[in-house]
Amino acid sequence: MSKFRFFALSLALASLGWLRAADADDDAALLERARRLHETSILFDGHNDLPWRLRKDGDLRFEKFDLSKRLTTGQTDIPRLREGGLKAQFWSVYIPSEHPHPARTVIEQIDLVKRMAERYPDDFAIAYTADDVEHAVRAGKIASLIGIEGGVAIEHNLALLRAFYSLGARYMTLTHATTLDWADSATDAPRHGGLTEFGERVVREMNRLGMLVDISHVSPDTMKDALRVSVAPVIASHSSAFATARHPRNVPDDVLKLVARNGGVVMVNFYSGFIVSEYAERSSAERARLRAAHPHDPAAVEKGYEDWLKAHPMPRGTIGDVANHIDHIIKVAGIDHVGIGSDFDGITSWPEGLDDVSCYPKLTAELLRRGRSDDEVRRILGGNVLRVLRDAERTSARLRATMRPEVDQPLPEK
Repeated sequence: MSKFRFFALSLALASLGWLRAADADDDAALLERARRLHETSILFDGHNDLPWRLRKDGDLRFEKFDLSKRLTTGQTDIPRLREGGLKAQFWSVYIPSEHPHPARTVIEQIDLVKRMAERYPDDFAIAYTADDVEHAVRAGKIASLIGIEGGVAIEHNLALLRAFYSLGARYMTLTHATTLDWADSATDAPRHGGLTEFGERVVREMNRLGMLVDISHVSPDTMKDALRVSVAPVIASHSSAFATARHPRNVPDDVLKLVARNGGVVMVNFYSGFIVSEYAERSSAERARLRAAHPHDPAAVEKGYEDWLKAHPMPRGTIGDVANHIDHIIKVAGIDHVGIGSDFDGITSWPEGLDDVSCYPKLTAELLRRGRSDDEVRRILGGNVLRVLRDAERTSARLRATMRPEVDQPLPEK
């Protein structure tokens, strides 16, 4: 090699090293800016499945897993929540559609969330209203709200819906993975073309109560019916954009436009299967095949899917993939209609770098890198969902003055 070529190569390598060092400095500066932004914002996550994970792991008493310590399992504990700058959380009181005694189980899960706040009073405060959220944040605590995941919980009974609201539930996902007698799911065979008449009554009663209607997990027809009936803003507590990753759990563009018109918010999910295009398409096709093969056996579907995933590892994706979904929702629906709904502790695969609740600032840094202003980021992090919660409360106050509760007469006893 000539001296000139050696000199040129050395200069190029030195330049590359300088560029990498400059990029690393930029990354560090953006992450520090993101952390400072979290200090002055309300990061409000729409969905975390810690309560169900504790139930599955057999720790309803907080004895095996002390949340005040940094845990080696799971994605959520108090040190990591503090590190991630979280200020408010909808804790999911999830109930599988086929689970026995759904109403009783959801009550037990609501009790778990309330006991968690009692067990760690310096860190959590139960919140029922937007004002409660702001009060908890000012007190240095994580505002803890309750969201029911799966309308099976109300057991086709509007009295139970009202009871859950009284117990503190402030949203309900109309379905989970299975179509109900009154609403079609996104991941099951449709039976109604959306909501039935009873399903519409559920939405109206949720509006009257001030309970947010959650359209995550439901079919596009159910989404559209809910948006047609609801006079309060709706949420998708943990969904992403269908145009960016074609999974039936994600929200199509025509629905995004309806959400904007309704004043609602779509809170982007971190699950790799919903944000990575290849993963979304291949996994949804395999689930559809398994449901067709086992139409009345959800357990066989889940077992088959787990086996398929082991044999066909899927890409995890990146923080940039999550930001792409946020960008798309902003493009279609607008900056006021997007939020964060991580689904931590309810997902089996997540983007590299978004490993647990300590990692939110990395996503914030990516949004800043893409040119989002501090004000825009504040709205994405939580300002939008806080506004929706407050709007639902105002709507409820108006409706309660003019509407009577939806009540079904019981059948005569034999």
